[in-house]
Amino acid sequence: MRLNRDLSGLKDRQVEVGTEVTQAVSAILADVRAHGDEAVRRYAAQFDGFTGDALLVTEGEIKEAIRRVDEDFLRILGRAATQIAEFHANQIEKSWSVHKDDGVQMGQIVRPLRRVALYVPGGTAAYPSSVLMNAIPAMLAGVEEVAIFTPVKADGNVPDVILAAAATAGVSTIYKVGGAQAIAAAAFGTERIPKFDKIVGPGNTYVATAKRMVYGEVDIDMVAGPSEILIIADDAANPKYIAADLMSQAEHDELSSAILVTTGETLIDEVEAELARQMPRLSRRKTIEASLSQYGAVILVADLDEAFALSNELAPEHLEILTANPLEHLPKVKNAGSVFLGEYTPEPLGDYMSGTNHVLPTDGTAKFYSPLGVQDFVKWSAYSYYPRNVLAEFKDDVIAFANIEGLDAHANSIRVRFE
Repeated sequence: MRLNRDLSGLKDRQVEVGTEVTQAVSAILADVRAHGDEAVRRYAAQFDGFTGDALLVTEGEIKEAIRRVDEDFLRILGRAATQIAEFHANQIEKSWSVHKDDGVQMGQIVRPLRRVALYVPGGTAAYPSSVLMNAIPAMLAGVEEVAIFTPVKADGNVPDVILAAAATAGVSTIYKVGGAQAIAAAAFGTERIPKFDKIVGPGNTYVATAKRMVYGEVDIDMVAGPSEILIIADDAANPKYIAADLMSQAEHDELSSAILVTTGETLIDEVEAELARQMPRLSRRKTIEASLSQYGAVILVADLDEAFALSNELAPEHLEILTANPLEHLPKVKNAGSVFLGEYTPEPLGDYMSGTNHVLPTDGTAKFYSPLGVQDFVKWSAYSYYPRNVLAEFKDDVIAFANIEGLDAHANSIRVRFE
């Protein structure tokens, strides 16, 4: 297939949340805040067909799920968890302090959040990888209570692979609650669900809108948009790999974006030929074709400096660098969610096994947002201690500063200590 030769399609990719969605979510949030568990159960019955009273997955259900899951998949989960933990352990920050010769002490105390809610989508697809990516950094941060919220169907069963992933990550509290009502319950608390400090994890439009609306009441990770990949390739890059990697993101959603930026004019034709060859054998080819035809693009540039300038402006969620000596180009990357270097580090490796997090900023927000990590599950408190004799050295300046700002009670707070 022929890819677009410009980025005009990306301008139409922004999907505004309709008034109908915002009004519906707003009503659900207000209802759950006012009526708690009764509203949660009502929406579970209305949207998911689940009428059971039990909101929590039992220990027995988790054990049975693990028993049913393929033994090799349990091994894979364990290997992925080890990789994720190994990477994220380097993000753990420690408290620090400074003791000055004059007796002044100051520093920063790092504390984990107390409660974090992890939203796991339900429906036809189950993504145990997202359970690991969200839960493991929280556990490494030392969060006291990590709980999963996920919708269930009428039978009340959470997919076995989700329960197995939760067990692998060390999460045992799993609520059979999904949708905007789950976000409301986690944000406000109900009779049986405590109020959480932060909500993380992907979801549909209603879930994303609910997260946006409760931000401030609780913290959230981010409101992620459709998946995206940008590949920078020189004229020696392998077109087979490029085509495969473009499609690996296009299969997520018809709104996904896959862009090739290259210095090789002949490479463009070769990639398009590979797309035509590989696509028919893929199960989600209709989604891939729709995504690439609408939001896929190939851009020919004069040199790699121009390629990286364009990439930094777009700030892609995933950036692959398929050039000779890709590590040499890493300093040129200013804005990207996660960077994949070389032809044997394809983006799907990051989705599952490299250890880097796959919860990433989208829609250009990598200019100011970062991937999910341990730092998202901690907070900092600053402290200082000043002896009287050192405060005396600063008192006149503090009083003068306060008076300039018209805050005489501030000035008085200092003054009374020396009267």
